[in-house]
Amino acid sequence: MSKPPDTSPPVLQAVDSAPQAAAHARRRHWLRLLARAPLPRLEEALAGMVPARVAWLRPPETGLMMVRGRIGGTGDRFNLGELTVTRCALRVVNDDGAVAAGVGYVLGRSARQAELVALADALLQDPAHGARLQRDLLEPLEAELVAAAQRSERQAQATRVEFFTVARETVR
Repeated sequence: MSKPPDTSPPVLQAVDSAPQAAAHARRRHWLRLLARAPLPRLEEALAGMVPARVAWLRPPETGLMMVRGRIGGTGDRFNLGELTVTRCALRVVNDDGAVAAGVGYVLGRSARQAELVALADALLQDPAHGARLQRDLLEPLEAELVAAAQRSERQAQATRVEFFTVARETVR
């Protein structure tokens, strides 16, 4: 005798649990840093770290991406212009059989830079390589980017002009 089909509603589970959200935030952070890393720095950091097998999910391709802005930062959206972007995705299989997917998006037309960003993304997900890349690539790169932003802010502040208005008292 067969059981009747289950007609109860499916049980829904939370998609974004706290550990997953933290992992996604870390990955977003390192992808932002990798996208801004210069090509020589990426090549130096990833030298000798080629995994056992690499398979392309999406080979490097260059295209245009529309940049949009908002009037006053909060108002209506408008098309600001287009940027050239190169992207790719790959799958890495390590010696121990672990599989990770890496993606790379970079401004400009450098297919090699996009490849290295995707490879670094995949390797950062592997505990065997992640700590070394974090220490040797991401931490110094983040320090340099913070220092550059602070220099830029100091230069902007040095040229800032303050306008004061003086309300005149009317003589009675």
